[in-house]
Amino acid sequence: MRGRSTTSVVTGRRLGIAVAVIGAALLVGVGVAAASNVAAGLSDSRGDISVPTWLYLASGGGTVGAMALLTMLVTDREFIDGYHDGTFDAPIESARRIGGLLLGTLGVVGLVFVLAVGIAGPQRGQVSATVLVTFVGARALLTMVAYTVGDPWPALNPWRRIADALPSADVTYPDRLASWPAVGALLGLVWIELVGPLSTSPRALVVAILGYSAFTIAGAVTFTPAIWFRKADPLSVWFRFYGSVAPIQRTDDGVELRAPGARLTDDDVLTDLSAVAFAIVLVWELTYSAFVVTPPGVRTVETLVGFGLPASLVYLAMLLVGFVGFCWVYWIAAGRTRSRAETYISQRYLAIRFAPPLFAIAAGYHFAHYVGFSISLWPSLIDTLLEPLSAPPNPTVLGLTSWFGYVEIAGILLGHILAVWVAHTVSFELFPGKLQAIRSQYPFVAVMIAFTMVSLWLLSLPELGAPYVPG
Repeated sequence: MRGRSTTSVVTGRRLGIAVAVIGAALLVGVGVAAASNVAAGLSDSRGDISVPTWLYLASGGGTVGAMALLTMLVTDREFIDGYHDGTFDAPIESARRIGGLLLGTLGVVGLVFVLAVGIAGPQRGQVSATVLVTFVGARALLTMVAYTVGDPWPALNPWRRIADALPSADVTYPDRLASWPAVGALLGLVWIELVGPLSTSPRALVVAILGYSAFTIAGAVTFTPAIWFRKADPLSVWFRFYGSVAPIQRTDDGVELRAPGARLTDDDVLTDLSAVAFAIVLVWELTYSAFVVTPPGVRTVETLVGFGLPASLVYLAMLLVGFVGFCWVYWIAAGRTRSRAETYISQRYLAIRFAPPLFAIAAGYHFAHYVGFSISLWPSLIDTLLEPLSAPPNPTVLGLTSWFGYVEIAGILLGHILAVWVAHTVSFELFPGKLQAIRSQYPFVAVMIAFTMVSLWLLSLPELGAPYVPG
């Protein structure tokens, strides 16, 4: 008993030191810059760096590095397991059925509403309920709910409701496809969102939604809804993976309450390399959307277009090249982990087991990109929902305070800090030796520090707008 008590005290002191150091680092990080939303086309200005850029980036990278070093001091397996295995189960199957029916009805009605208003309503993006519900309601706010509270998409998904009502061909889904259709579809959606006039032309957005509807319903009735929406539908996979970060998790009997990010340590979150690729897309697409509207990205696009290449092709090539580059860096990190840990565990399995922390990073990125955007356009969204067929004469857009950039920076850093802790836990699940587990984390921590500094660097740059695209 005495030994265990001593261990608990030491662990508590270490965690106290960790919290203090991280808090100080966050204060340094948010005190050196004020940055605003950098998602493509979603804001007009950004704060300026008030100290040298190298110091600003070093503060962010140092925060993640300090967290990694401090978590490595926590080697009590009982404590680590207690954080991630502790759950509170709530068997509310009947309430879930009723809630699922209500939310499912809301999802179908919402889809019909978005399509109808996109055709008959005002044709300016900022006053169109179709545009605002899609980008503010679904892409921004609903995704935030998924990783901060719990995944609402299985209950809301209107395409699943439609597919369930149609006869299924029951074609066997090829195992080799895994989640690759979702990966390709998400990359395609990111590209179309950028190069198409979806945020400025409600009717163009309606065409895109109808195209997506045809694609996903056809897949669901061919391979059965259960398989399609589990593996191949990009939105369902999107919300499921973001939802794995949340404290509320769905179970067969109801829901369970877990520590934030605890679900990421389970070995069934990701089971193959296609799911790893999807996780990398979630990180890369937000980095990409920020890069193309900053001076380096704009210069790259203008240079390539100057050689005679179509702008849409340039954006697609940059999207794919960056995705392949991120995959290559991650695969190299998995290989380095295998060599440093001196283990017989395959590089493929290490890549799969260490990938869930990417969802925490993606959640931090998403929050930083869309929290200010959501707050600014929230009044406009309400106005258009109240009067969907008539354009408000003066749509309300809230201005953000000068310090709001600190919130965005903190979101990025906290996402990386949670990812470091999850990777630490995974390493202790995989390797019996403490030193072996700690050594295995080094390559992934290096990648996380690099991702942190890149994202903070993009936040520090002025936004110019993506050239050669509508709006």
